[in-house]
Amino acid sequence: MTAGVVILGASHAGVQCAAALRESGYLGSITLVDVQKDHPYQRPPLSKGFMTGAASAESLCLRGEVFYDAENIDLRLGVQVERIVRDEHKVLLSDGQVLAYETLVIATGSRARPFLEDCAVENVYTLRTLRDAEAIRAAAETTEGPVVIVGGGYVGLELAATFRTHFQRIVHVVEAAPRLLMRAASPALSALVAAKHQEAGTVVHAGRCVTGLEQVNGAVSGVVMQDGEVLPAGLVIKGVGILPNQELAAMAGLDCQDGILVDQYCRTSDSSIFAIGDCCRFPEAFSGRLVRLECVQNAHDQARTVASVISGKAQPYTAVPWFWSDQLGMKLQTAGRWEDGMTCAVRDESEKGKMSFFHFSYSGQLCAVETVNHPALHILSRRMILSGVFPEISQVENVDFDLKRLLA
Repeated sequence: MTAGVVILGASHAGVQCAAALRESGYLGSITLVDVQKDHPYQRPPLSKGFMTGAASAESLCLRGEVFYDAENIDLRLGVQVERIVRDEHKVLLSDGQVLAYETLVIATGSRARPFLEDCAVENVYTLRTLRDAEAIRAAAETTEGPVVIVGGGYVGLELAATFRTHFQRIVHVVEAAPRLLMRAASPALSALVAAKHQEAGTVVHAGRCVTGLEQVNGAVSGVVMQDGEVLPAGLVIKGVGILPNQELAAMAGLDCQDGILVDQYCRTSDSSIFAIGDCCRFPEAFSGRLVRLECVQNAHDQARTVASVISGKAQPYTAVPWFWSDQLGMKLQTAGRWEDGMTCAVRDESEKGKMSFFHFSYSGQLCAVETVNHPALHILSRRMILSGVFPEISQVENVDFDLKRLLA
């Protein structure tokens, strides 16, 4: 087989890149390599539908198994990539195979940030993979006692909602930062989400640190707080963030800085190598700052950018980032990126079960919109941010003002 495109990682980004290449008319060889043995799957449902049994493992597949054969994509699962040999345009695999490439795409994703690794205690988990989700679901069905979730990010809170409403467990969420969703959401949305979880019966411990675990007969029995308090626990989930899988790139001499550094076309410091998804840090189109985004939208859109470059129709990555989460009957959606110091305008439609937070820079530029149970406004917000047509704060706060008029 002639050298073509080799993609490292059958993640959302990796699979989408392979699909986008074929959609763009690329006829060369495509090889997709991943260390996991499971057929490539979606991750967002692991903390929700899959955890409750509403979604099966089969329903999570990113593409049907026939897709790879039909599109002539060589899918190699259960194989570790050992090294990238840049000067020879080759990738060395753990099974002894050597893959030649014309273009290499690194889509290796991320891994859980280490935390309390010195405590080899039963019923303590992280959620990153399908196998992790299966183990957590089995533990939820067989253990007793409170569930303690260490980390108040979106995934941890989705699990808290699932354990509280589906499994009817006592749930504690411990967050070292002063509030929940410290990195991902504004204080306004954070307060709303915290209140909703507390109304559901979850105990939220913000601004508190975990220092260790207690155990009885090898199984976790408590979570030790910095002030000495011990929270009883029959099951513990660690969700304190992720790290980019940049080691292969760093070993190959590619520029890395909490992520593989890429340009607006997702090209690394080697012009024949690209990086996409959780593992890369790129210049944001709207601010020019280097950012690393951990979301499906970013993975998919960067995959399309790389496919456009390889197929000779290069389009820079300029998409408006957007995120979502479903928990406790709330559909949380964010368009753009909130940052500390922005001015917040509230569009209060709580009588309709909706709430929106518009965030402006000091110059009046609309930078982010967070919506609760308002998908139509979320879509409109993405269009406004992309087009550069911004409402005034008074228009946002006046729920009778039709924001769609601004884009007419």
